[in-house]
Amino acid sequence: MEHSKYAYLALRKVMAILLFTGTVFPGSAQEMGFEEYNPKSTLVVPKHPTSKAKFTFIDVHSHHFRMESQNLSELIADMDRINLGIMVNLSGGSGDGLRAKLKNVNDHYPNRIVLFANVDFNGVGNLGWGKQAAAQLEADVKAGAKGLKVYKSLGLRNKDVNGNRIAVDDSRLNPIWEKCAALNIPVLIHSADPKSFWDPMDSDNERWLELKTRPGRKRSDTDPAPWQQIIDEQHRMFKKHPNTKFINAHMGWYANNLDRLAELMEEIPNMSVGIAAIIAELGRQPRRAKQFFIQYQDRILFGKDAWNPDEFPTYFRVLETADEYFPYYKKYHAFWAMYGLDLPGEVLKKVYYKNALNLIPDLDRTLFPE
Repeated sequence: MEHSKYAYLALRKVMAILLFTGTVFPGSAQEMGFEEYNPKSTLVVPKHPTSKAKFTFIDVHSHHFRMESQNLSELIADMDRINLGIMVNLSGGSGDGLRAKLKNVNDHYPNRIVLFANVDFNGVGNLGWGKQAAAQLEADVKAGAKGLKVYKSLGLRNKDVNGNRIAVDDSRLNPIWEKCAALNIPVLIHSADPKSFWDPMDSDNERWLELKTRPGRKRSDTDPAPWQQIIDEQHRMFKKHPNTKFINAHMGWYANNLDRLAELMEEIPNMSVGIAAIIAELGRQPRRAKQFFIQYQDRILFGKDAWNPDEFPTYFRVLETADEYFPYYKKYHAFWAMYGLDLPGEVLKKVYYKNALNLIPDLDRTLFPE
Protein backbone atom coordinates (compact mmCIF):
# COMPACT_ATOMS: atom_id res chain seq x y z
CA MET A 1 0.00 0.00 0.00
CA GLU A 2 2.82 2.36 0.96
CA HIS A 3 4.69 1.47 -2.25
CA SER A 4 1.61 2.33 -4.34
CA LYS A 5 1.28 5.66 -2.58
CA TYR A 6 4.85 6.65 -3.39
CA ALA A 7 4.50 5.43 -6.97
CA TYR A 8 1.36 7.55 -7.37
CA LEU A 9 3.09 10.63 -5.98
CA ALA A 10 6.10 10.07 -8.22
CA LEU A 11 3.85 9.76 -11.27
CA ARG A 12 2.10 13.00 -10.40
CA LYS A 13 5.46 14.73 -10.08
CA VAL A 14 6.58 13.46 -13.49
CA MET A 15 3.29 14.56 -15.07
CA ALA A 16 3.67 18.01 -13.55
CA ILE A 17 7.18 18.35 -14.96
CA LEU A 18 6.06 17.20 -18.41
CA LEU A 19 3.16 19.65 -18.46
CA PHE A 20 5.35 22.50 -17.20
CA THR A 21 7.93 21.90 -19.92
CA GLY A 22 5.29 21.55 -22.62
CA THR A 23 5.76 17.81 -23.09
CA VAL A 24 2.47 15.94 -23.33
CA PHE A 25 1.28 12.42 -23.91
CA PRO A 26 -0.82 11.59 -27.00
CA GLY A 27 -4.45 12.46 -26.35
CA SER A 28 -3.75 14.68 -23.34
CA ALA A 29 -4.57 18.40 -23.12
CA GLN A 30 -1.89 20.96 -23.94
CA GLU A 31 -1.58 23.70 -21.34
CA MET A 32 -0.69 27.17 -22.54
CA GLY A 33 -1.03 30.76 -21.48
CA PHE A 34 -3.39 33.34 -22.93
CA GLU A 35 -0.52 34.96 -24.82
CA GLU A 36 0.17 31.77 -26.78
CA TYR A 37 -3.40 30.78 -27.57
CA ASN A 38 -4.16 32.12 -31.04
CA PRO A 39 -6.31 29.58 -32.94
CA LYS A 40 -6.70 29.72 -36.68
CA SER A 41 -10.32 30.20 -37.66
CA THR A 42 -12.02 27.36 -39.50
CA LEU A 43 -14.90 29.61 -40.57
CA VAL A 44 -15.43 29.56 -44.33
CA VAL A 45 -16.79 32.91 -45.53
CA PRO A 46 -16.15 35.16 -48.55
CA LYS A 47 -12.85 37.04 -48.31
CA HIS A 48 -11.95 40.31 -49.97
CA PRO A 49 -8.48 41.26 -48.72
CA THR A 50 -7.78 44.84 -49.77
CA SER A 51 -4.14 45.76 -50.24
CA LYS A 52 -4.82 49.19 -51.72
CA ALA A 53 -7.41 51.80 -50.76
CA LYS A 54 -10.34 52.15 -53.13
CA PHE A 55 -9.83 55.92 -53.29
CA THR A 56 -6.65 57.96 -52.92
CA PHE A 57 -6.56 58.97 -49.29
CA ILE A 58 -4.98 61.34 -46.78
CA ASP A 59 -3.45 59.96 -43.60
CA VAL A 60 -3.87 62.75 -41.04
CA HIS A 61 -2.08 60.86 -38.27
CA SER A 62 1.45 59.66 -38.97
CA HIS A 63 4.79 60.03 -37.18
CA HIS A 64 8.22 60.32 -38.79
CA PHE A 65 11.00 61.61 -36.57
CA ARG A 66 13.93 61.86 -39.02
CA MET A 67 12.24 63.58 -41.91
CA GLU A 68 15.01 66.15 -42.24
CA SER A 69 17.43 63.41 -43.38
CA GLN A 70 15.45 60.35 -44.45
CA ASN A 71 15.17 59.14 -48.03
CA LEU A 72 11.70 60.33 -48.93
CA SER A 73 11.67 58.35 -52.20
CA GLU A 74 11.36 55.11 -50.25
CA LEU A 75 8.50 56.57 -48.21
CA ILE A 76 6.69 57.79 -51.32
CA ALA A 77 7.03 54.36 -52.93
CA ASP A 78 5.32 52.77 -49.93
CA MET A 79 2.62 55.45 -50.05
CA ASP A 80 1.96 54.82 -53.74
CA ARG A 81 1.66 51.10 -53.12
CA ILE A 82 -1.35 51.63 -50.82
CA ASN A 83 -2.82 54.65 -52.69
CA LEU A 84 -1.84 57.15 -50.00
CA GLY A 85 -1.91 60.58 -51.62
CA ILE A 86 -0.88 62.89 -48.78
CA MET A 87 0.70 61.99 -45.48
CA VAL A 88 0.51 64.30 -42.48
CA ASN A 89 3.61 63.99 -40.32
CA LEU A 90 2.47 65.18 -36.90
CA SER A 91 6.01 65.12 -35.51
CA GLY A 92 7.17 68.31 -37.16
CA GLY A 93 8.65 69.98 -34.12
CA SER A 94 9.26 73.70 -34.16
CA GLY A 95 11.80 76.32 -35.15
CA ASP A 96 14.98 75.17 -36.88
CA GLY A 97 14.07 71.48 -36.60
CA LEU A 98 10.77 72.03 -38.38
CA ARG A 99 12.40 74.10 -41.11
CA ALA A 100 14.96 71.36 -41.75
CA LYS A 101 12.17 68.81 -42.22
CA LEU A 102 10.25 71.18 -44.45
CA LYS A 103 13.31 71.75 -46.63
CA ASN A 104 13.71 68.04 -47.35
CA VAL A 105 10.01 67.77 -48.16
CA ASN A 106 9.89 70.89 -50.32
CA ASP A 107 13.03 69.90 -52.21
CA HIS A 108 11.60 66.52 -53.18
CA TYR A 109 7.84 65.94 -52.65
CA PRO A 110 6.21 69.23 -51.60
CA ASN A 111 2.67 68.14 -52.46
CA ARG A 112 2.76 64.66 -50.90
CA ILE A 113 3.88 65.30 -47.31
CA VAL A 114 2.51 67.80 -44.82
CA LEU A 115 4.00 68.72 -41.44
CA PHE A 116 2.24 69.86 -38.31
CA ALA A 117 4.10 71.93 -35.74
CA ASN A 118 4.39 71.08 -32.04
CA VAL A 119 4.38 73.36 -28.99
CA ASP A 120 6.94 73.07 -26.19
CA PHE A 121 4.98 73.35 -22.95
CA ASN A 122 8.08 73.85 -20.83
CA GLY A 123 7.87 77.24 -19.18
CA VAL A 124 4.10 77.41 -18.68
CA GLY A 125 3.67 79.79 -15.77
CA ASN A 126 6.46 82.14 -16.75
CA LEU A 127 5.38 85.68 -17.53
CA GLY A 128 4.52 86.02 -21.21
CA TRP A 129 4.82 82.31 -22.01
CA GLY A 130 1.50 82.15 -23.86
CA LYS A 131 2.28 85.15 -26.06
CA GLN A 132 5.74 83.78 -26.89
CA ALA A 133 4.42 80.30 -27.68
CA ALA A 134 1.74 81.73 -29.95
CA ALA A 135 4.32 83.84 -31.76
CA GLN A 136 6.52 80.79 -32.32
CA LEU A 137 3.55 78.84 -33.66
CA GLU A 138 2.77 81.66 -36.08
CA ALA A 139 6.38 81.62 -37.28
CA ASP A 140 6.19 77.84 -37.76
CA VAL A 141 3.04 78.19 -39.85
CA LYS A 142 4.64 80.90 -41.96
CA ALA A 143 7.54 78.51 -42.51
CA GLY A 144 5.12 75.92 -43.90
CA ALA A 145 3.44 73.99 -41.08
CA LYS A 146 -0.22 73.24 -41.88
CA GLY A 147 -1.52 72.57 -38.38
CA LEU A 148 -0.71 71.90 -34.73
CA LYS A 149 -0.30 68.50 -33.11
CA VAL A 150 -0.67 68.28 -29.32
CA TYR A 151 0.68 65.12 -27.72
CA LYS A 152 -0.90 63.24 -24.83
CA SER A 153 1.87 64.53 -22.57
CA LEU A 154 -0.40 67.53 -22.10
CA GLY A 155 -2.66 66.32 -19.30
CA LEU A 156 -0.44 63.36 -18.44
CA ARG A 157 3.15 64.51 -17.98
CA ASN A 158 3.62 68.21 -18.73
CA LYS A 159 4.11 70.35 -15.63
CA ASP A 160 4.29 74.09 -15.13
CA VAL A 161 7.17 76.00 -13.59
CA ASN A 162 5.79 75.20 -10.12
CA GLY A 163 5.77 71.45 -10.75
CA ASN A 164 1.99 71.13 -11.12
CA ARG A 165 0.29 69.06 -13.82
CA ILE A 166 -0.90 71.24 -16.67
CA ALA A 167 -4.59 70.58 -17.30
CA VAL A 168 -5.68 70.35 -20.91
CA ASP A 169 -8.02 73.31 -20.38
CA ASP A 170 -5.48 75.42 -18.45
CA SER A 171 -6.31 79.05 -19.27
CA ARG A 172 -2.60 79.85 -19.68
CA LEU A 173 -2.73 77.88 -22.94
CA ASN A 174 -5.55 79.96 -24.41
CA PRO A 175 -3.23 82.04 -26.65
CA ILE A 176 -2.27 78.83 -28.48
CA TRP A 177 -5.83 77.82 -29.34
CA GLU A 178 -6.73 81.41 -30.23
CA LYS A 179 -3.76 81.67 -32.57
CA CYS A 180 -4.82 78.45 -34.34
CA ALA A 181 -8.25 79.96 -34.94
CA ALA A 182 -6.71 83.17 -36.28
CA LEU A 183 -4.39 81.22 -38.59
CA ASN A 184 -7.24 78.90 -39.67
CA ILE A 185 -5.22 75.76 -38.95
CA PRO A 186 -6.55 72.61 -37.25
CA VAL A 187 -5.37 71.23 -33.92
CA LEU A 188 -5.00 67.46 -33.83
CA ILE A 189 -4.91 66.59 -30.15
CA HIS A 190 -4.43 63.34 -28.24
CA SER A 191 -5.59 63.41 -24.61
CA ALA A 192 -5.29 60.57 -22.09
CA ASP A 193 -5.29 56.95 -23.30
CA PRO A 194 -7.83 54.09 -23.36
CA LYS A 195 -9.95 53.99 -20.22
CA SER A 196 -8.81 50.39 -19.62
CA PHE A 197 -5.35 51.70 -18.73
CA TRP A 198 -6.92 53.21 -15.61
CA ASP A 199 -9.07 50.17 -14.76
CA PRO A 200 -7.93 47.36 -12.44
CA MET A 201 -5.54 45.01 -14.19
CA ASP A 202 -7.57 41.86 -13.72
CA SER A 203 -9.42 39.24 -15.73
CA ASP A 204 -12.14 41.77 -16.65
CA ASN A 205 -9.72 44.19 -18.34
CA GLU A 206 -9.76 43.95 -22.16
CA ARG A 207 -6.29 45.52 -22.29
CA TRP A 208 -4.75 43.06 -19.82
CA LEU A 209 -2.31 41.63 -22.36
CA GLU A 210 -1.21 45.09 -23.48
CA LEU A 211 -0.63 46.18 -19.89
CA LYS A 212 1.24 42.97 -19.13
CA THR A 213 3.57 43.35 -22.08
CA ARG A 214 3.84 47.16 -21.71
CA PRO A 215 3.49 47.87 -17.98
CA GLY A 216 4.50 51.50 -18.39
CA ARG A 217 1.05 52.20 -19.86
CA LYS A 218 -0.77 51.45 -16.62
CA ARG A 219 -2.40 54.49 -15.03
CA SER A 220 -4.44 55.25 -11.93
CA ASP A 221 -6.53 58.05 -10.46
CA THR A 222 -3.37 59.49 -8.91
CA ASP A 223 -1.03 58.75 -11.82
CA PRO A 224 -1.53 61.44 -12.81
CA ALA A 225 -5.30 62.04 -12.55
CA PRO A 226 -8.59 60.19 -13.17
CA TRP A 227 -9.27 59.34 -16.81
CA GLN A 228 -12.62 61.11 -16.86
CA GLN A 229 -11.08 64.27 -15.44
CA ILE A 230 -8.55 64.50 -18.28
CA ILE A 231 -11.20 63.77 -20.91
CA ASP A 232 -13.54 66.39 -19.43
CA GLU A 233 -10.72 68.94 -19.47
CA GLN A 234 -10.31 68.36 -23.17
CA HIS A 235 -14.00 68.79 -23.91
CA ARG A 236 -14.22 71.98 -21.86
CA MET A 237 -11.30 73.39 -23.82
CA PHE A 238 -12.99 72.57 -27.12
CA LYS A 239 -16.14 74.34 -26.00
CA LYS A 240 -14.25 77.40 -24.79
CA HIS A 241 -12.73 77.88 -28.25
CA PRO A 242 -15.59 77.36 -30.73
CA ASN A 243 -13.70 79.10 -33.55
CA THR A 244 -10.80 76.66 -33.38
CA LYS A 245 -10.98 73.46 -35.44
CA PHE A 246 -10.07 70.43 -33.34
CA ILE A 247 -9.40 66.91 -34.59
CA ASN A 248 -9.82 64.55 -31.64
CA ALA A 249 -7.27 61.77 -32.11
CA HIS A 250 -8.32 58.15 -31.62
CA MET A 251 -11.98 59.21 -31.61
CA GLY A 252 -11.33 60.71 -28.20
CA TRP A 253 -11.16 57.15 -26.77
CA TYR A 254 -14.91 56.79 -27.21
CA ALA A 255 -14.84 54.42 -30.20
CA ASN A 256 -16.08 51.72 -27.80
CA ASN A 257 -19.04 53.93 -26.82
CA LEU A 258 -20.36 55.52 -29.99
CA ASP A 259 -23.61 56.62 -28.37
CA ARG A 260 -21.64 58.82 -25.98
CA LEU A 261 -19.39 60.02 -28.78
CA ALA A 262 -22.47 60.98 -30.80
CA GLU A 263 -23.65 63.11 -27.87
CA LEU A 264 -20.28 64.85 -27.80
CA MET A 265 -20.39 65.45 -31.56
CA GLU A 266 -23.68 67.27 -31.04
CA GLU A 267 -22.33 69.25 -28.06
CA ILE A 268 -19.06 70.26 -29.76
CA PRO A 269 -19.64 71.20 -33.42
CA ASN A 270 -16.01 72.33 -33.88
CA MET A 271 -14.73 68.82 -33.10
CA SER A 272 -13.91 66.24 -35.74
CA VAL A 273 -12.49 62.80 -34.95
CA GLY A 274 -9.69 60.69 -36.35
CA ILE A 275 -9.76 56.90 -36.48
CA ALA A 276 -6.06 56.24 -35.89
CA ALA A 277 -5.31 53.17 -33.74
CA ILE A 278 -8.97 52.39 -32.99
CA ILE A 279 -10.04 50.44 -36.09
CA ALA A 280 -10.31 47.33 -33.91
CA GLU A 281 -13.10 48.99 -31.92
CA LEU A 282 -15.01 49.81 -35.10
CA GLY A 283 -14.48 46.38 -36.63
CA ARG A 284 -16.25 44.57 -33.81
CA GLN A 285 -19.46 46.65 -34.07
CA PRO A 286 -19.97 47.02 -37.83
CA ARG A 287 -23.67 47.90 -37.77
CA ARG A 288 -23.41 50.62 -35.10
CA ALA A 289 -20.14 51.93 -36.51
CA LYS A 290 -21.57 52.17 -40.04
CA GLN A 291 -24.52 54.11 -38.70
CA PHE A 292 -22.16 56.49 -36.89
CA PHE A 293 -20.01 57.00 -39.99
CA ILE A 294 -23.03 57.83 -42.10
CA GLN A 295 -24.42 60.22 -39.49
CA TYR A 296 -21.13 62.08 -38.98
CA GLN A 297 -19.60 61.52 -42.40
CA ASP A 298 -18.44 65.14 -42.65
CA ARG A 299 -16.42 65.01 -39.41
CA ILE A 300 -14.46 61.73 -39.51
CA LEU A 301 -10.90 61.57 -40.86
CA PHE A 302 -8.67 58.69 -41.81
CA GLY A 303 -5.52 58.19 -39.75
CA LYS A 304 -3.32 55.25 -38.90
CA ASP A 305 -0.72 56.43 -36.31
CA ALA A 306 2.31 54.08 -36.36
CA TRP A 307 3.76 53.89 -39.86
CA ASN A 308 3.65 50.30 -41.07
CA PRO A 309 2.36 49.95 -44.64
CA ASP A 310 1.53 46.28 -44.12
CA GLU A 311 -1.07 47.18 -41.47
CA PHE A 312 -3.13 49.55 -43.63
CA PRO A 313 -5.02 46.76 -45.47
CA THR A 314 -6.89 45.91 -42.27
CA TYR A 315 -8.21 49.50 -42.20
CA PHE A 316 -9.23 49.30 -45.86
CA ARG A 317 -10.96 45.97 -45.32
CA VAL A 318 -12.92 47.22 -42.31
CA LEU A 319 -14.02 50.42 -44.04
CA GLU A 320 -14.65 49.14 -47.57
CA THR A 321 -15.85 45.53 -47.44
CA ALA A 322 -18.64 43.48 -45.91
CA ASP A 323 -16.23 40.70 -44.92
CA GLU A 324 -16.91 38.77 -41.74
CA TYR A 325 -14.68 37.53 -38.97
CA PHE A 326 -11.16 38.37 -40.14
CA PRO A 327 -8.14 38.90 -37.91
CA TYR A 328 -6.62 42.07 -36.55
CA TYR A 329 -2.83 42.39 -36.66
CA LYS A 330 -2.08 43.07 -32.98
CA LYS A 331 -3.47 40.62 -30.46
CA TYR A 332 -2.62 42.89 -27.53
CA HIS A 333 -4.91 45.54 -29.05
CA ALA A 334 -7.72 43.17 -30.02
CA PHE A 335 -8.06 39.47 -29.39
CA TRP A 336 -11.40 39.53 -31.23
CA ALA A 337 -12.11 39.35 -34.98
CA MET A 338 -13.03 42.18 -37.37
CA TYR A 339 -16.10 42.74 -39.53
CA GLY A 340 -16.39 45.11 -42.47
CA LEU A 341 -18.53 48.26 -42.37
CA ASP A 342 -19.10 48.29 -46.15
CA LEU A 343 -19.32 52.09 -46.21
CA PRO A 344 -21.03 53.83 -49.14
CA GLY A 345 -18.64 55.30 -51.70
CA GLU A 346 -19.42 58.93 -50.91
CA VAL A 347 -18.88 58.36 -47.20
CA LEU A 348 -15.57 56.65 -47.96
CA LYS A 349 -14.43 59.61 -50.05
CA LYS A 350 -15.16 62.01 -47.19
CA VAL A 351 -13.35 59.89 -44.64
CA TYR A 352 -10.43 59.18 -46.98
CA TYR A 353 -9.75 62.70 -48.22
CA LYS A 354 -12.60 65.23 -48.55
CA ASN A 355 -12.87 66.06 -44.86
CA ALA A 356 -9.11 66.52 -44.56
CA LEU A 357 -9.10 68.81 -47.60
CA ASN A 358 -11.71 70.95 -45.87
CA LEU A 359 -9.78 71.18 -42.58
CA ILE A 360 -6.12 71.39 -43.58
CA PRO A 361 -5.22 74.45 -45.67
CA ASP A 362 -3.46 74.48 -49.03
CA LEU A 363 -3.37 70.79 -49.86
CA ASP A 364 -2.97 69.68 -53.48
CA ARG A 365 -6.53 68.87 -54.52
CA THR A 366 -5.45 67.63 -57.95
CA LEU A 367 -4.27 64.40 -56.30
CA PHE A 368 -7.91 63.51 -55.65
CA PRO A 369 -9.76 63.62 -58.98
CA GLU A 370 -12.85 61.85 -57.65
